[in-house]
Amino acid sequence: MMARQLQTWHQLKPLLKLKPFEPDPTTRRLANAHTIGDLRTAARRRTPRSIFDYVDGAAEAEVSIKRARRVLRDVEFQPSVLRDVGTVDLSTQILGRRSELPYVFAPTGFTRMMQHEGEIAVARSARRFGVPYTLSTMGTTSIEDLAVAVPDARNWFGFYVWKDRAAGEDLMTRAREAGYETLVLTVDVPVGGARLRDNRNGFTIPPALTAKTVLDGALHPSWWLNFLTTDPIRFATFDSWGGTIEELAAHLFDPTVELSDLEWVREFWDGPLVVKGIQTVADAERVVGAGADAVVLSNHGGRQLDRAPVPVRLLPDVVQAVGDRAEVYVDSGFMSGADVVAGIALGARAVLLGRAYLYGLMAGGERGVDRANEILTAEIRRTLQLLGVRSIAELTPAHVTLP
Repeated sequence: MMARQLQTWHQLKPLLKLKPFEPDPTTRRLANAHTIGDLRTAARRRTPRSIFDYVDGAAEAEVSIKRARRVLRDVEFQPSVLRDVGTVDLSTQILGRRSELPYVFAPTGFTRMMQHEGEIAVARSARRFGVPYTLSTMGTTSIEDLAVAVPDARNWFGFYVWKDRAAGEDLMTRAREAGYETLVLTVDVPVGGARLRDNRNGFTIPPALTAKTVLDGALHPSWWLNFLTTDPIRFATFDSWGGTIEELAAHLFDPTVELSDLEWVREFWDGPLVVKGIQTVADAERVVGAGADAVVLSNHGGRQLDRAPVPVRLLPDVVQAVGDRAEVYVDSGFMSGADVVAGIALGARAVLLGRAYLYGLMAGGERGVDRANEILTAEIRRTLQLLGVRSIAELTPAHVTLP
């Protein structure tokens, strides 16, 4: 038997690796985040429940988002070994311009509610990492203010068709004059989805000071301090609102929009046009035939029609149908760099991400969005290397198997 003996201090001393104390709590928090899921956990701790649930939740029983994540989780990669992957190229071409990473930051509404730095923080991080950022019609930073704050970025504008067509025309004109590169027309919100978490939380825009929210504020003092001591939340494209998201959608959005309305959009927008919210091959063919430069296969992150199709499953058929005439993007359920790689391998030109960067924003503001980008970049690079792939351009359907 091996003889046992206590190790001496001189033997133990080299093993002691005490980290220097980091006084900044945000730096400590983000250093401990190694996945988007870790950022989600940090965001949940720092954000009032109703705000977190607005980001995290989906429609009705939340079947659509669960299915989308399950499919992505169950994707099987097909790696090839003995290949030189010392250097890998993560860049791609999106609408004729280089993007350093194969994803786009999707439009998300009311971003300054999640964290007071809001859309400008997200756009600055997107610029640093070389990816497009899409400002939502429902944003809390104006078209002009974002353009001034981040003038040299790839700024896209996310557009909904309103009942007030004159107001919609004004938005498109303002975006064009402010130098926005691309219009992203969202078409899957004729009415608002039933966001039951929001209803149960009594969530309104902006958050109301009730007994419930005051109690929740005691558990999240830093969020409320920022909310109460920074510029009031103002909406980028309309004056004010005091109801729920579902009520707001019913008030603003036009449920009579048809394919012919793309001609109206084209009267006011002559740049690249992306149509977001496509959920069938037939609809992809229709909008590309009507002049869309790209389509986004999307069920709105599960936030509209519950039990909707899983967008990533549609990719191969849509790419086959329209991929020679338009770029095809995908979203809904993507939460890691490996998910992004799977989407690109199945034929998407790019993946749109929303919750992933919002979790980072809620966890640590602009630095938190940077951390989300760092995590995604490392995961994409590592997944490519382990697949034996040297560039995004080399990915093909042969690298993945859908469940």
